[in-house]
Amino acid sequence: MIYEGKAITVKALESGIVELNFDLKGESVNKFNRLTLTELRQSVDAIKADGSIKGVIVTSGKDVFIVGADITEFVDNFKLPDAELVAGNLEANKIFSDFEDLNVPTVVAINGIALGGGFEMCLAADYRVAAETAKVGLPEVKLGIYPGFGGTVRLPRVIGTDNAVEWIAAGKENKAADALKVGAVDAVVAADKLQAAALDLVKRAISGELDYKAKRQPKLEKLKLNAIEQMMCFETAKGFVSGQAGPNYPAPVEAIKTIQKAANFGRDKALEVEAAGFVKLAKTSVAESLIGLFLNDQELKKKAKHHDEIAKDVKLAAVLGAGIMGGGIAYQSASKGTPILMKDIREEGIQMGLNEASKLLGSRVSKGRMTPAKMAEALNAIRPTMSYGDFGNVDIVVEAVVENPKVKQIVLAEVEGVVREDAILASNTSTISISLLAQALKRPENFVGMHFFNPVHMMPLVEVIRGEKSSEVAVATTVAYAKKMGKTPVVVNDCPGFLVNRVLFPYFGGFSKLLGFGVDFVRIDKVMEKFGWPMGPAYLSDVVGIDTGHHGRDVMAEGFPDRMAVEGRTAVDVMYEADRLGQKNGKGFYAYEMDKRGKPKKVMDPQAYELLKSIVVEQREVTDEDIINFMMIPLCMETVRCLEDGIVETAAEADMGLIYGIGFPPFRGGALRYIDSIGVAEFVALADKYAELGALYHPTAKLREMAANGQKFFG
Repeated sequence: MIYEGKAITVKALESGIVELNFDLKGESVNKFNRLTLTELRQSVDAIKADGSIKGVIVTSGKDVFIVGADITEFVDNFKLPDAELVAGNLEANKIFSDFEDLNVPTVVAINGIALGGGFEMCLAADYRVAAETAKVGLPEVKLGIYPGFGGTVRLPRVIGTDNAVEWIAAGKENKAADALKVGAVDAVVAADKLQAAALDLVKRAISGELDYKAKRQPKLEKLKLNAIEQMMCFETAKGFVSGQAGPNYPAPVEAIKTIQKAANFGRDKALEVEAAGFVKLAKTSVAESLIGLFLNDQELKKKAKHHDEIAKDVKLAAVLGAGIMGGGIAYQSASKGTPILMKDIREEGIQMGLNEASKLLGSRVSKGRMTPAKMAEALNAIRPTMSYGDFGNVDIVVEAVVENPKVKQIVLAEVEGVVREDAILASNTSTISISLLAQALKRPENFVGMHFFNPVHMMPLVEVIRGEKSSEVAVATTVAYAKKMGKTPVVVNDCPGFLVNRVLFPYFGGFSKLLGFGVDFVRIDKVMEKFGWPMGPAYLSDVVGIDTGHHGRDVMAEGFPDRMAVEGRTAVDVMYEADRLGQKNGKGFYAYEMDKRGKPKKVMDPQAYELLKSIVVEQREVTDEDIINFMMIPLCMETVRCLEDGIVETAAEADMGLIYGIGFPPFRGGALRYIDSIGVAEFVALADKYAELGALYHPTAKLREMAANGQKFFG
């Protein structure tokens, strides 16, 4: 053994060839933590010092190659002074450069995922051979940063600037076959041939058949683009990527600027340019928020994994109530491999559900994401029925009938009588108490809420709601089924609106107050979209449905009368009474007409302004900052209350619920991280300025205590 550590070993294979193997002890994946980087430094030094070595192959002892840097460790570094952070970054880069400069050929065998620092390790080698199932890429922009171990330097010199800009700015994972097309890898082979292929490549380089030094040389030099080519390439790319990423996500454009700045330098100077830009991005609030989201997501996955230990396997599911929602649930289940019965009492309901599933599957086929054979398989896994005939074999039933407690109780009691005693029942209610619905059941311990968001196929969140009598097995099985459907489940406790809708209605309450002061809803939409929401509150009301919002508001007012009860008529009342229900009937705050692709497009409607005049209580001048505060303070305050009331267990789950459920701006990190970014004490002081607007704006006693003690929700 030439070197042996806890993350890396270097051993002799044959004819002077050694294998540098990544296999981080105690972990299921390889990652670049401090230990791995230290051992890579020692491994490279050991290889350099051994004159008998003629070639190196790099392998992994895990199912993946290297998933990237250990963010949990490196995020602490981002708090260091700039100069110290730059120096540390360059020190790490020196390891990769010294590996690249070894006086022998190097070949990496990429057996699985190689992302971020993992792929940057691959780029430092002379040759890359990948298994057919491998995926490679530099996804750092998704964390608000860009590659920091030489990715912006080596990738453009390996695959060309245009391809590198596309890979880095998009941050996506690339299949082995696609990587081969652009030259990011040199060969793709079956997984069982990977080691042999790597050995063959290194032997050919040792023999002189392949000139590894010539292959290496472009990575050490400046980019092969003249001044005009550089200008055309980079200026065009910056314009396009800026338009795609938007003003709130600077990392993709900064990555292009860094490649441009370093274009006329050799490797070592180019790495200095990369390090300086990397540090600049690492210090931004966007990076802090997006890295926070990544860590929150890891926490959610860890919690969901814990449920796997007691969850029952769902082999056959059922959905009650077809239509758009039922069809969406059936599609999601079947397309992810769990067969599902779809029951409705009407033939037209069944047809609507099947049409929805067929449309969604057809869309995947037309986009090349699914083969026609797989589509047929998924459609066959949806079994429409108007009877309970096959329900005796079902493991979980998702009830998705009309949002009416009496109807739901009748349907749930009916299905409980025909399923196995251990079958789980779940209600896809958006606001009705799970404990209330459970009163109609003989086995309330087998009953939970399973709240999907519309459209089901696009929205990643599922709220799993624990009622007073829900068992841990019922919760765990529902969580496992949601994961199997490709969703992110968040477990919440029962209350009106659960987490997401309970938090969303105070936001709409702020919107309602603004309209009462005569503020133009189009202006409000523009301000909130600029703030980062995917759509403003008026447009969102139309998309959700004015009738849905009207019903939900009444439920929330009944549940939290101290702060959500409404006095007098509001904009929602006016629209509802005028039968302006939003997109579903072509008129709400906006009017809707079909565009060329057959999708509803919003247009201005003077009648909406006329109707809204009747609910203006006083004309008040408000700034754009006021608009943001009117809406964001009550949303954030209600999120705080959900955490304090134990509706959600952790700040991470609360924030992820809002990001996945209602499109809270990811670059702001969630409601609680948004409070942290302002400062808890500063947020409390801000809320006090708007105290006259009512109880929704009043900080809780515990939040005031946090402010006084200098506490935060994160860190």
